[in-house]
Amino acid sequence: MTVPQDAAETAGPVLVMGAGLIGCYLGGRLQAAGVSVDFVGRPSVLQELAAHGLHLTDLSGGTWRVPASELRLHEDVPAGSRPALVLLCVKRPALAQALQRLAQTLPKETPVLCWQNGLFPIDAATLASPQLHLLPAMVPFNVMRRGPGHFHQATAGQLAAQSAACLAPWQAVFQRAGLSLGLHADMRPVQWGKLLLNLNNPVNALSGLPLKAQLLDATHRRRYADLVTEALALLRQAHIEPYRVTPLEWDRFLRVLRLPTPLFRLIAFRMLRMDAHARSSMAEDLAAGRPTEIDDLCGEVVRLGRSLGTQAPLNAAMVDAIHRLQNAGRTA
Repeated sequence: MTVPQDAAETAGPVLVMGAGLIGCYLGGRLQAAGVSVDFVGRPSVLQELAAHGLHLTDLSGGTWRVPASELRLHEDVPAGSRPALVLLCVKRPALAQALQRLAQTLPKETPVLCWQNGLFPIDAATLASPQLHLLPAMVPFNVMRRGPGHFHQATAGQLAAQSAACLAPWQAVFQRAGLSLGLHADMRPVQWGKLLLNLNNPVNALSGLPLKAQLLDATHRRRYADLVTEALALLRQAHIEPYRVTPLEWDRFLRVLRLPTPLFRLIAFRMLRMDAHARSSMAEDLAAGRPTEIDDLCGEVVRLGRSLGTQAPLNAAMVDAIHRLQNAGRTA
């Protein structure tokens, strides 16, 4: 795609609500491509960025830097903000409060790309913030912190968002930033596809291993495959066809997961193309004592089962296991 040189400027400013791993990476890549970006985040993160700026890297060896002097950092949504696009990158536990702050401050119909894991509660969120134009979105890749201000894209994949006229110019802007953005008329299958992929998050968190090492362990792979198999059976019962977020169809993906490790290593080389130190966001949340998204991942599978008059015992057991770890962390 040929991108006009002034594409970043004509698309207008961006507000990143939630300057964490994903927010810093996406916002930083856009700013490195010439987009005007404001970052809203926790004081600890803002202090880190103010001291070190942004250093962004990816699997292909790409590197981008935004000096601290060029970053606009805020603890809350700046008064009078009129962003052309908001990247809402907070975790699900902080979603309601973040939407409230945006609705109180931003003009009506401001487009908001909502990058939360799980099934974004679009109906409830729209009722709570009717003046905003909320658009479910999906980040397929893992971002890890390699050092102060250094955010690394540790796996691959294409960004996805709900198709809307207001996003048409932004596809070129994201492309200029090296971030391909696919637009979908129906995001529900895409969200379910990402959710199936994210069912590995609790497996990784419980394993205590980096993602690559965990995927090279046959016991952990089978545990992940069993969670996905249970979820797929329920989705098919509900007549929902999840989007393919890997190069393989889901049934073939499961067969590959269950291969002996030497064969898996050979066949799944693309899946294993990741930073050797990367861990799931759930593992990072548990280590930091933060709430996890287990109720929006395995918990969503459990709720789907209940809606169909059945159960999802494997995913329910995973919810219980992560809750026990969370509770143990609170009392430690």
